[in-house]
Amino acid sequence: MLNQQQTVAFNGTKEQEAKLMEVIGRYKGTDGALIPVLHEAQEIYGYLPIEVQAIISKNLDVTMAEIYGVVTFYTQFTTQPKGKYKIGVCLGTACYVKGSGDILNKIKEKLGISEGECTPDGKYSIDATRCIGACGLAPVLTVNDDVYGKLTVDDVEGILAKYND
Repeated sequence: MLNQQQTVAFNGTKEQEAKLMEVIGRYKGTDGALIPVLHEAQEIYGYLPIEVQAIISKNLDVTMAEIYGVVTFYTQFTTQPKGKYKIGVCLGTACYVKGSGDILNKIKEKLGISEGECTPDGKYSIDATRCIGACGLAPVLTVNDDVYGKLTVDDVEGILAKYND
């Protein structure tokens, strides 16, 4: 479901569109092209706004409904911009019972945003995730590819400080 609280103006560049058209050209006419094209489009733009989905739809001859269904079904795709630092707080059972909900709330409080949102400066975004397979380290959060485990609410400020560049 699209986040109705945060609308972002799409500001794609001609260079990005040229890269997208190159990607589409490589996959056009190939069975199963949609998901690889979506992956590469998200790499180009950082997310998959409706305008990008429309370009893909038109040029791959795939309906918008099919594209939207794929984009909203798979968690690796996003229709909202993400921050330079993508924070994921695991809310799987092991993490949740050990306090990850409180950790998530502390991060939201410190950054002034909710799950699925990005800070106005584009620096941070937060997502609540499900099990990331690090239950022995519960509770766990990730910042991009960095994993932090055995956390308490008191650890949040120190972790965020590492990304104040």
